[in-house]
Amino acid sequence: MSRPVSRVLTLLELLQSGGVRTVAELADRLGVGERTVRRYVDHLVDLDVPVESVRGRYGGYRLAPGHRMPPLMLTDDEALAVLLGLVAGRRTGITAAAGTAGETAAAKVRRVLPERLRDRLDAVLDSLTFTTAPTGSAAPDAAVLLPVADAVRHHRPLAIRYTGGSGAGSGSGSGGNGSGERTVYPYGLVAHAGRWYVTGRDLSVGADRTFRLDRIHGARVLPGTFEPPPGPGPAERVLTALATAPYRHEVTVRVRGTAEEIRARLPRSVAVVAAADDGDGGGEGWCRVEIRAERLDWLPSLLASLDRPFVVERPDELRGLVADLAGRLMDAARGTAPPRD
Repeated sequence: MSRPVSRVLTLLELLQSGGVRTVAELADRLGVGERTVRRYVDHLVDLDVPVESVRGRYGGYRLAPGHRMPPLMLTDDEALAVLLGLVAGRRTGITAAAGTAGETAAAKVRRVLPERLRDRLDAVLDSLTFTTAPTGSAAPDAAVLLPVADAVRHHRPLAIRYTGGSGAGSGSGSGGNGSGERTVYPYGLVAHAGRWYVTGRDLSVGADRTFRLDRIHGARVLPGTFEPPPGPGPAERVLTALATAPYRHEVTVRVRGTAEEIRARLPRSVAVVAAADDGDGGGEGWCRVEIRAERLDWLPSLLASLDRPFVVERPDELRGLVADLAGRLMDAARGTAPPRD
């Protein structure tokens, strides 16, 4: 690559770092005169790169929003960060791109990299393994995510068409009320466990609701504004909604310890923890833990992992499962083989 071309690309990289760059600063970084800097800027403008001149004492050049993305200059570290971010985003569900958009974006970045850097990055990606399985993500459509985010940011009402998991138009914790259009005051966007949610006030039922973005089939920002209420933030609202959504079993357990200690062991999306008023009066108090679950077989080991005294209030079936686990643990401690079926 000839030196003038190399310097023009370096100039573009400097401008892409953001802010206004003075002519003197650019000349010093490029090792050329100020007239040469202006000539290099003209080359970028000829290539449809949206460089604009800023006048005044602190004037210079900066990149302006253009009608298309200009050539992107990435350092080795930046290219690695972009590709690893795309890979990690696909596995965790944080990448809000339906279909193969993540793969095509990574392919485009790789295609424009120098062969030396491309081979080194491929070596990283080919040798990388993860300790957890990929998340079964449900990426939202950009046509839904963008207007929802705009409504959240500017506190604007939002019209959505939503279909719940059962096919009815309902949000988390709400009853079905048809799958027609509804108006929502959106408080915030939350990404959790490979899914995207919006939490807010559903005006059609007059209550707070949580909606999965992949189940929203249309979103429109409406005129007007609203004032978000005080209280829990969007993430806490979503986790509480997930923990209190209707399930087959409603479990209540009293656990000795503070709410903070117990919450450190039980995710907010699994359990609701509150201080109980029925402590024994001696030292540490008790908390009431409420869990909703489709199955009970995983709960005895979860409760045992708390390593704290607990009392199952309901259901009776869970007490039997806890007793069975206790028996198996005693057999293992004694070295007793389990009975054959």
